[in-house]
Amino acid sequence: MSNEFIFCPICQSRKIQYQKNIKWFCPNCGFDLYNNVAAAVGLIIIDTDKTVIFERRAKDPQKGKLAIPGGFIDQDESAEQAAFRECLEETGIKPDSVKYVASFPNTYPYKNITYKTCDFFFIADFSKTRIETKIVDLMKGQKSEVLNFESIKITDAEQINNLDIAFESTRNALLYWFENFQNNGVN
Repeated sequence: MSNEFIFCPICQSRKIQYQKNIKWFCPNCGFDLYNNVAAAVGLIIIDTDKTVIFERRAKDPQKGKLAIPGGFIDQDESAEQAAFRECLEETGIKPDSVKYVASFPNTYPYKNITYKTCDFFFIADFSKTRIETKIVDLMKGQKSEVLNFESIKITDAEQINNLDIAFESTRNALLYWFENFQNNGVN
């Protein structure tokens, strides 16, 4: 996939150039458009039975593969605000708090455009509102985003590597979480 303009959106010149994967530049009118990284969030949700809650993606890219709740950060929104919003939108429940885990780069191909992202990952905490019910049983998936939810007990890093995970950044975040949070008893 390539991100190419056929002509300058300002002066319509066909001489627009893509420079060093950084920006588009028009030598005729001086138009610059930087190819900045988009920001996104993902939430690692640990259920009461110590399983990780995944969703099956209902749309491309990577339709049918495992993901965690998340999405792009909106304008004028912090990563934390986006984490709360995305969790509520995709699962129907809002965490009590979120705890930062790590960030990883990602490639997000969508409708013939390749987006480079930096994905911020959080652990979603439901401990204040948690009752005897499993968290996954309280979730109502956003139909346009989620086919279904699946709870998976993570026992080792090899298992994470063998899961049919949609995005490499999510796999990296889960590996980081497993090594730095799960193994240390921190959720």
